[in-house]
Amino acid sequence: MAEQVSGRTLGMGEIVDTGAKPFELAPFGTELAQLGKERTEIVGLTADMGRYSDILPFRDAHPERFFNVGVAEQSLIMTAAGLAKAGKISYCTSYSAFITRRAYDFVAIACAHALAEVKIFAGMPGFMNGYGATHQATEDISMMRGIADLTVIDPCDATELKQVVRAVADIPGTVYVRNLRGKVPVELGADYRFIPGKAQVIHEGESVGVIGTGFMSARARDAAKVAAERGVSAAVLHVSTLKPFDKDGVIAFAKRFDRLVVTENHKISGGLCTLVVEALYEAGLMKPMVKVALADSFFECGAQAWLEHKYGIDLPRLVQAIVEGR
Repeated sequence: MAEQVSGRTLGMGEIVDTGAKPFELAPFGTELAQLGKERTEIVGLTADMGRYSDILPFRDAHPERFFNVGVAEQSLIMTAAGLAKAGKISYCTSYSAFITRRAYDFVAIACAHALAEVKIFAGMPGFMNGYGATHQATEDISMMRGIADLTVIDPCDATELKQVVRAVADIPGTVYVRNLRGKVPVELGADYRFIPGKAQVIHEGESVGVIGTGFMSARARDAAKVAAERGVSAAVLHVSTLKPFDKDGVIAFAKRFDRLVVTENHKISGGLCTLVVEALYEAGLMKPMVKVALADSFFECGAQAWLEHKYGIDLPRLVQAIVEGR
């Protein structure tokens, strides 16, 4: 997992500023390793995806509390549930596509239904994997929010992800987190505080309200800054917790603006866009809205930047939605 910048090997958890956006290497595993020192009831598990889920810092710090079940996501979830029944807090990792499609029933019954202390950090969620439809979990929010007694979180950046790692240990029951791995950008300020179940404004503006989740909230903020140069002032509301959904916070934000943009790294149906529409409809609040999300489709392989541009969730598309309202 060693990474180098300017000939120097980076330390896990080190924030690096190369002149572009600063990033942090493996914030999930680094923070979990530290939390494991403080809370001995925490265990870490993976389905042979340790390197690709950033849990190796925990393995290295606490080898006696780390379990690799092999390429078997059902076994991963069942082992995590069993350890939870024995008094442990189970942090388990794999790709989100494998967790949701292969182990859905096990998450629903062995974990959520049993109120098991299982914290699932699902890597490469949504459109973040270039290996095509077999590896792209573009419907995972829709699937997971359909399970009762399950919390669903989509962090924005390294700063929030580290706070989520700590917070979920004290959120009762099973939690599904869309994990960010590798070189994770640092977007939010040091004063940002993740509050479970609460949406937060991360950029102020006056004309257009943008509602986002995950890394698309940070991209929306970048788009708002570009839009400001073109004479359009936009605010950004970051919805990190998708279940339970902060309906009141979203409605209060939406009331401030004549039109809205909703954006997510997920299919246009079943995720944040659907949640926002439902909340506004129930409140009797009708606003012109542009949805910047993925089509109801399967997607091919390719570089992430190319895919995001082709399928319309990149920065220029968000700027267009904010400035032109289409």
